[in-house]
Amino acid sequence: MTTKIALITGANKGIGFETARQLGALGMTVLVGARDEERGRDAERALRDGGADARFVSLDVTDGKSVELAAEWIDKEYGHLDVLVSNAGTATVSRQRATASQTSLDDMRAVYEINVFGVVAVTNAMLPLLRRSPAARIVNVSSEVGSIAMQSDPSHPLGQMPASVQYPSSKAALNMITVMYAKELRDTQVKVNAANPGFTDTDFNDHRGFRTAAGGAEPSVYLATLPDDGPSGIHWGYVWAGEGEGGYGVIPW
Repeated sequence: MTTKIALITGANKGIGFETARQLGALGMTVLVGARDEERGRDAERALRDGGADARFVSLDVTDGKSVELAAEWIDKEYGHLDVLVSNAGTATVSRQRATASQTSLDDMRAVYEINVFGVVAVTNAMLPLLRRSPAARIVNVSSEVGSIAMQSDPSHPLGQMPASVQYPSSKAALNMITVMYAKELRDTQVKVNAANPGFTDTDFNDHRGFRTAAGGAEPSVYLATLPDDGPSGIHWGYVWAGEGEGGYGVIPW
């Protein structure tokens, strides 16, 4: 049986690294996408030490040339791609959280470059390779904070919390992007879904989350390994019910 090839963006740490580790444990060759070469190669070594077949791929999702070169390298080395996990993301580039009325447009543009435009760039570059797979899977790592239904429900924990504009809106945009690709590819072997890790304890949120990185990676791994009769065009993952309680299921748009 041919080994499956999986590319994970932002895989040098946190949920991305754990996603690579878990997919590697399932026997996939994991391509560690990272813009920082030193951190990417450190992650490659750590994954290899853990028994995974891992290779670093230089990839900055905001740099079109970097994305193009990554796709060319994968084509040359493997000729196809079975799994794409768009995990790279940020809540804020300026590291200054603000209310909606105090939103920095510069920060918002920077967040969208990574969370939205970067995903489209990588997906479009990798799609020809994914089409060569007999059962390709695209996973966009989203968040429940991008759920308009949850954010607008006063009875839901998210509906009671203040939030910045850039990150939730970028994830709402990513959810729509997921649906649009799923619609385009509905008659193909490529399934496209959005994953919700839940509030995970990583550098991303200054370790304020209550879920482990291993738990946060589980939705991505689940969607990356869907059977042929699995869904496409859904947002699936950890459904937060408040007070640290929840379970897995479909996230409302």
